[in-house]
Amino acid sequence: QIATGGTAGLAIVLHYILPIPIGGLMLLINIPLLLVSVKYLGKTFALKTVAAILLIVSMIDGLAEIIRLEPLSDIPLLATLYGGVGVGIGLGLIFKGGGSAGGGTIIAKIVTSKIDIKTGQVILLIDSVVVVLAGVVFKSVELALWSMISIFVASKLIDLVLTGRPSEKIVHISSVKNLQDLSKEIIDELGVTGTIIRGNDLNFNENKHIIFIIIDRNRISALTNLVYGFDPQARMVVMEATELLGENNRK
Repeated sequence: QIATGGTAGLAIVLHYILPIPIGGLMLLINIPLLLVSVKYLGKTFALKTVAAILLIVSMIDGLAEIIRLEPLSDIPLLATLYGGVGVGIGLGLIFKGGGSAGGGTIIAKIVTSKIDIKTGQVILLIDSVVVVLAGVVFKSVELALWSMISIFVASKLIDLVLTGRPSEKIVHISSVKNLQDLSKEIIDELGVTGTIIRGNDLNFNENKHIIFIIIDRNRISALTNLVYGFDPQARMVVMEATELLGENNRK
């Protein structure tokens, strides 16, 4: 009774009311959405989505109704976390292949093609409705809260599969001192190259230069020591590099 987001979560809730397997309910919910998606999203996307949904439906009902696989754990926390991990990895692989698991994604893409709203906002709204329904139908606020955790874990795993674990950082360094000297030290000491961005302050009264580099997270400490050893008043901004493209992405 821990509902995931989208049509899968809706199917879990409806299964509690109707004597229909969860996979069958997913199929019934998604059929009209798939017919509409061909018009808005193209045949290739629709075909990949159909394949994904058929596999999901057959696996869910196969494991639950035919093989009757027993739960790996009856502890809600473990079921929530590992269920969310499994859903997130699966959906991430589907999205990476250019398809979807139907339901919320299809609705979101159709809505955003008609209304000026972000896809993520539509999916969040759909998931919120499913969570509220789960709380009402199962008569348990606690189960609804578990569902929210499961959806959150799944979303993080989807991002992880799509972009990979960030192992590098984007660093901006500014100083009143000559940044060419600092750049030489960074190259000599760390073997990292980057770019010097030239500009002005907001009042256009002073020239400002910024060093832009991409560096492994485990070398941030060495870079910090180097920068503040060069100029204790330097400003250093560190951000996540969630996805890097191109062969020379360190430059």
